Amino acid sequence: MSKSGAWLNFRNRAVLRARPPMSRSLFSLLLAYVFTSLASAQSTPRPEQLIKWRQSAYQVLAWNSARIKAALAPGKYDETEVRAAANALVAIATAGLPGLFPASTEHGKGWRETTAREAAFSDAGRFRQLNDDFAREAGLLARFAAGSDQKAVQVQFLKVAQSCKSCHEKFRQTD
Repeated sequence: MSKSGAWLNFRNRAVLRARPPMSRSLFSLLLAYVFTSLASAQSTPRPEQLIKWRQSAYQVLAWNSARIKAALAPGKYDETEVRAAANALVAIATAGLPGLFPASTEHGKGWRETTAREAAFSDAGRFRQLNDDFAREAGLLARFAAGSDQKAVQVQFLKVAQSCKSCHEKFRQTD
């Protein structure tokens, strides 16, 4: 070992011996603080936040549906726009939308007052089934949009719109 290496080794051991040992209670307190911080960071979001998230998700769905509708207008077919919007629909539809409807969010305000009906919470199985139907139809739309058959895209887009409507009729309030 070189002279400087020996000195550093000796110095490090001397510094370690000079520090007072951390008491067990202080260590336990520090450990408890770390775990409490981690647990609180992963706690369930507030109902208002969940309502905001779901309202935002449905706004993005509506926006992408409008993009597809505009791109399917006679003489204005935009294959790139349809493909991008259809892929966005699939991404959101398969992202777990029913998880944004926990029991604590039947009433409340996110960006605005919630429009979810009580049935979205009391008939969660049917709600999940309709979301799965929507995801399947959106997936087919994305598959057709990847091709070049405009007519097939139009027919499938109507099926996607119908799946949206069937869910709205049962689970969305309209004032």
